[in-house]
Amino acid sequence: MSTTTGEASIPLDETPLAGVTTVIDKKAPVLLSVLAVGLAAIVAFFPESGDTTFRLAVPSDFAQLPTVTVPSTLTAWVLAAVCLLCAAGSVVLYRQRRRTPMWLVIVYSVAWVVGFLTWAATGGTIPVVGLLSGSLALAVPLVFGALGGVLGERSGVVNIAIEGQLLAGAFAAAMIASVVGSAWAGLVAASVAGVLVALLLGLFAISYFVDQVIVGVVLNVLVLGLTSFMFTQVLAPNADTLNSPPHFDRLVIPVLGDIPLIGPIFFRQTPIVYLLYVAVALVTWALYRTKWGLRVRAVGEHPTAADTVGIKVNRTRWRTILIAGAVAGMGGAFYTLVSVPQFNREMTGGAGYIALAAVIFGKWDPIRATLAALLFGFATNLQGVLSVIGSPVPSQFMLMLPYVVTIFAVAGLVGRSRPPAADGIPYRKG
Repeated sequence: MSTTTGEASIPLDETPLAGVTTVIDKKAPVLLSVLAVGLAAIVAFFPESGDTTFRLAVPSDFAQLPTVTVPSTLTAWVLAAVCLLCAAGSVVLYRQRRRTPMWLVIVYSVAWVVGFLTWAATGGTIPVVGLLSGSLALAVPLVFGALGGVLGERSGVVNIAIEGQLLAGAFAAAMIASVVGSAWAGLVAASVAGVLVALLLGLFAISYFVDQVIVGVVLNVLVLGLTSFMFTQVLAPNADTLNSPPHFDRLVIPVLGDIPLIGPIFFRQTPIVYLLYVAVALVTWALYRTKWGLRVRAVGEHPTAADTVGIKVNRTRWRTILIAGAVAGMGGAFYTLVSVPQFNREMTGGAGYIALAAVIFGKWDPIRATLAALLFGFATNLQGVLSVIGSPVPSQFMLMLPYVVTIFAVAGLVGRSRPPAADGIPYRKG
C-alpha cells in the first residue's frame, strides 16, 4: 500500500527512501486534538448530573429495540477519552509521515457526537430514529446539489450556481405543481429550472470563457432577485392557485420499512428520497463505469489530451453541466413539495454553498460528497432536537452549528485534496 504526494510515491509500511520527501497535511491531527480537548473541557467545566436516554425504536416497529439509558457524565468522559486516544493516534501517524486513515476519523466522529449528545441531553431523551431520519430528509437538497457540483467540476466547470439551481427548482416546483395539481409535474419543472440556470452558466463559462466563479455568483444573485420579484408580484397575490402545491406523502416500503431502526430511517420516506438513492447510485456508476464517465473525467483532468483522441471537450462539458443542473434542480423541489407548503423568498438559506462544501469535503466523489451532505444534514437536524429537549447548549450556538461543522470539515477533516486539474479553466481549442 502506498500514498502519492505530488510526484513521489511513498510506501506506507516501509521506511521512506533517502532523498524522497513526503508532505502529510497536519490539519487533521490538529483539528482532532482541538475538538477532543474541547469536548473534555465542556464535560469538565460544565458538568451535568443525571442520565441520558436514547430511544432506538418507534411504536410502529414490529420488533422493539430496548431503550438505552446511560449515566451522562461517566459516558461523556469515556467517549472524550476515546476521542483523545484517536487524536493521539493521528498525531503519531503524522509524526511517522503517514495519513490519518478514514476509519479512525469515523470512530472519532461517532465517539465525539455521541459524547456531546450524552452531555447535552442530560435528563432528556434522544429520539435516535427521529434524529437520523430527519437528518436524511434535510440532507436531500444538499445531496442533489452536491451531485450536480461533482458532475460539473469533474468535467472542468466550477458550479457555484448550485444555490441558484436549488432556488429556481423550488420556485418552479411550487408554481407548476400548483397549476397542474401534481407533485410529479412540479418535480419535472424543478429539474427543467435547474437546466435553465445551467444553460446560462454554460453559455458564459464554456462558450464565452467568462470566469466561472464570477458567473456562478452572478447567477445566484440573479435567481434570488428574479424569484423574489415573482413571489411578490405573482405568487403572493395568487397564493391559492399558484403557490399551493400538492405534497409528496411518505411511502413505506413493505418489509424493509419494518426493520427496526434501519426501516424507519431509510424506507419510510417520500418518493424524492427514494429518487435520491437512485441518483447517487446512477451518478456513481455512470462516472466510473461508463465510456461517458471516462470522457467526463478526461476533459476535467486533461482536456488537450482528450481532444487529441477525438473527444469533443466543450460538447462534453455542455452535456455534463446540463445534466448537473437537472440533478440540482430536483433538490430544490424538496423545499416546496416536501418541507413547507409553499414557496418563500430565499427559502434555500445558502444550502447551495453547503452543497459546494460537501463536494470539496467529498473530494469530488459522488459517494463521499453524499456522506458529507448527510453530515451537514445531521448537524442541521441536531439543533432542532436539542432545542426541543431543553439542552443547556445556547440557542445561538445551535443555529450556527451546521455552518461550524461545514468550516471544520472543509478546513481540517478533508485533509489534502486535489480538484480535477482543469477545473475552472476554459478550453480554447488550438
